[in-house]
Amino acid sequence: MKKLELLAPCGDFERLISAIHFGANAVYFAGKKFGLRAFANNFDEEEIIKAVNYAHERNVRVYVTVNILAHNEDFNGLVDYLKFLDKAKVDGVIVSDLGIASLVKEHTSLELHVSTQANVTNIHSAKMWVKMGAKRLVLARELSIKEIKEIKDELGEDIDIECFGHGAMCISYSGRCLLSNYLTGRDSNKGECAQPCRWNYALGIKNEIDEINYFPIQEDARGTYVLNSKDLCMVRYIKELVEAGVTSLKIEGRMKTNYYVSTTVNAYRRAIDDYYENKKPTFDYEEELRKTASRDFTTGFYFGDTHKENLLTSKQAETYKYIAVVLENSKDDYVLIEHRNKFVLGDELEILSNNDSFNKKFIVTEILDLENNPVSEVKRVKEHVYIKCPYKLNKYDILRKKIQ
Repeated sequence: MKKLELLAPCGDFERLISAIHFGANAVYFAGKKFGLRAFANNFDEEEIIKAVNYAHERNVRVYVTVNILAHNEDFNGLVDYLKFLDKAKVDGVIVSDLGIASLVKEHTSLELHVSTQANVTNIHSAKMWVKMGAKRLVLARELSIKEIKEIKDELGEDIDIECFGHGAMCISYSGRCLLSNYLTGRDSNKGECAQPCRWNYALGIKNEIDEINYFPIQEDARGTYVLNSKDLCMVRYIKELVEAGVTSLKIEGRMKTNYYVSTTVNAYRRAIDDYYENKKPTFDYEEELRKTASRDFTTGFYFGDTHKENLLTSKQAETYKYIAVVLENSKDDYVLIEHRNKFVLGDELEILSNNDSFNKKFIVTEILDLENNPVSEVKRVKEHVYIKCPYKLNKYDILRKKIQ
């Protein structure tokens, strides 16, 4: 049986490098058009070629999103773009529109992956997509483990099943939403979602002199996040996903930070490896995931009525702050780093690494500038300094600090 693929989001090249460094088997991103995250940096054609080459050199697959819900004018230049992706040796394209899917099969040899936006929720629609040439189905988030297994058993080993395992949940059915369009004029189905489901809402009632009194619907005087879902988190259920026939566990978050991608990929890499090696975890997976920005966690629809819960939340917090990224492998107990947030002598930092230094802590006892002059604090944006660290650090590792 093929090992579960860990699929990571990449909004830009820095996040692609980090995703690969921390153990992603595959990455996904959008080009400058035809994708559903218009406000991520995304990749131009030159960057796509560079990204594919970088990933393939490290035995990592690359999938590009072409998953807009297309209108007639959206097809201008699409065939040429698909041919470019084919020539660039992209491993697959993620598509939700039937018309776009037909062009993929007609004009390219690209592997066709069906987006969650296509709302595949049953065996019959799954089989129809396979007849059209789909190699992989990204099933709707609204399915249970039981339903996923039924679809996989029907399709057999030749068809991949990809499921979201971690990240933001959409209040609308598999992301098909008109709320952003209505309130802001930004089309969520063309990558421009303003995420009004994350806003805080209150009930406003006019009195007899046209004054509006606002009343909280659920939580406090500021209003309530009535549409704001908890974050999906399946890190403790790798076994159940594998046994259901899931081929690829997908992390949501092309708009998320480099620190988020690094932390999340690292946690799931270790959880997946622990499962296959039949090892007990050496750290709390969910506690680790809360070290970057997240809402309360939920298992969503995976366990149906047996895990029924309120999916709504307003909480978004992180327990650690991103302090620096490592620029070179450490040498003689010193390491070159690049600033992300202020730190000073005497601070306790924690290591986010793909090696055994992971989660080790140390006190900053020495900081040197590039001329080897002592420094007491680091606060300039992207400043480069050397610090003394007793543990082995690799290029692209991260240093973080607990938020007091």
